[in-house]
Amino acid sequence: MIRSAELTGTATLVRLILRRDRLRVLIWTTAVPLLVLLTAASVKGLYPTQHDLDVAAEASADNAAAIAFNGPAQGLDTLGGQVAFQVGTLGLVVVALMSTFMTGRQTRAEEEAGRAELIGALPVGRHANASATLLVVSGMNVLVGAAVSLGLLALGLPVEGSVLLGVSFCALGLVFAAITLVAAQISENTRVVHGCTGAVLGAAFVLRAVGDIGDGTASWLSPIGWVQKTRPFAGERWWPLLVPAVFTVAAVAVAHALSDRRDVGAGLVPPRPGPPRAAPRLGRPLGLALRLQRGSLIGWSCGVFLTGLAYGWVADDVEDFVADNEALEDLMTGYGGAGLTDSYLAQSLLVVALISAGYTVQSALRLRGEETGLRAEPLLATPLSRTRWVASHLTVTLAGSVVVLTAAGLGTGLAYGISSGDPTQVPRLVGAALVHTPALWLLAGVTTTLFGLVPRGAAAAWAALTACFVIGLLGQALDLPHWLRNLSPYEHLPHLPAADLTLTAPTLLTLLAAALTATGLASFRHRDVG
Repeated sequence: MIRSAELTGTATLVRLILRRDRLRVLIWTTAVPLLVLLTAASVKGLYPTQHDLDVAAEASADNAAAIAFNGPAQGLDTLGGQVAFQVGTLGLVVVALMSTFMTGRQTRAEEEAGRAELIGALPVGRHANASATLLVVSGMNVLVGAAVSLGLLALGLPVEGSVLLGVSFCALGLVFAAITLVAAQISENTRVVHGCTGAVLGAAFVLRAVGDIGDGTASWLSPIGWVQKTRPFAGERWWPLLVPAVFTVAAVAVAHALSDRRDVGAGLVPPRPGPPRAAPRLGRPLGLALRLQRGSLIGWSCGVFLTGLAYGWVADDVEDFVADNEALEDLMTGYGGAGLTDSYLAQSLLVVALISAGYTVQSALRLRGEETGLRAEPLLATPLSRTRWVASHLTVTLAGSVVVLTAAGLGTGLAYGISSGDPTQVPRLVGAALVHTPALWLLAGVTTTLFGLVPRGAAAAWAALTACFVIGLLGQALDLPHWLRNLSPYEHLPHLPAADLTLTAPTLLTLLAAALTATGLASFRHRDVG
């Protein structure tokens, strides 16, 4: 039982979080509903008639790869069912990531940086920060759920299904906020907290996929499966929401109980003692930057590799999937008359390249994280120059972007090569994925420029990536004007394997990325650190 004295100052800390992270809150609560609603509008345009819905439902009902990636095949002969199928799992994963990153940032990251101990020296209750974090993250999830529901209603979808889908998003977000809060009590390291919660999310995705392909039993072991059991637009059921509700309350109670059994700044599991002498590479800026970012690089590479596998496995059946749907066929053959399979592969590689850019932005923002975490100043107080310090992290960012894209192309190529019996697809699709490298480097350059010029607004790089997502995935379906679509660097690159390779646009984007990076570096050299 939490005493009222342990919550003293909660309201003040809520205001502090909102004041400090107002930009992050705005980006998350705007980007997630926007992704869902634009996708829903696109689906509505792709399936204008009941015949189109029936054809799509028949093609997806027994497609194990599509079910594994999108979710259970429920109500696919209705517009609402198709919306839930196409965007449900993706939207749920994004909401879970939102809750994970925001909860970890306000709890374990604050303790790791030493700010939680300073605040705790004031008249603030022991559980005030965790409670304030839960209130803010819960509010963000409520806003996302409400925006999704209202947006779907505005598109003319049924009331109960729209409301239930929005509530499902909110419920899963609360589940992962509670899981992250528990992980924050166990480990002293923010990266470990995010890694553990990410592993739970990955396991939830896999269990849900196995259950949906099978008899549905394994889905009950997955938080994603819990909320999808509500069946939005397919005979709605509200009672499965009791499972995430009970789990969330229990996990929060466990987190509070664990918090009472540890010191501020410490975790229940002490960190493993390191070797008596550090490896020589850690004494160099590049070696340290790689050590700090290797976990993120491995995680993103594995994630896009699995995503590529899912897309590649469907490629051999894509012609059957779009049969008799002229709207979908026209959308997928928008690359100069290329075949359906190559057009599908080009769009799939565009999606995984957009996802890969998440690593690029996160890695480039590590510079700002090191600065605000007060770890940059001690390093720069040594003979290490600012240029070498920034260059070491950006080297990891740029090289890591190539690694992540290679993993994406490798996954897509392996799956398609196995399903089609053509092993030459592996190098072909790896090369097609790597063509997107200049776009990722340009986003790294934008992030570096923001870091150098307006460090407090560096997180706006996520907004730039969100805009690229919307333009890349929905620009054609929504008939966005060409000037707007041209703002995305991805629009200027050749969409292999459905187009011919040209080097002009990739070269110009690379030069622009170099110029932006140089601008950011020069700006950082002439401003105060911190």
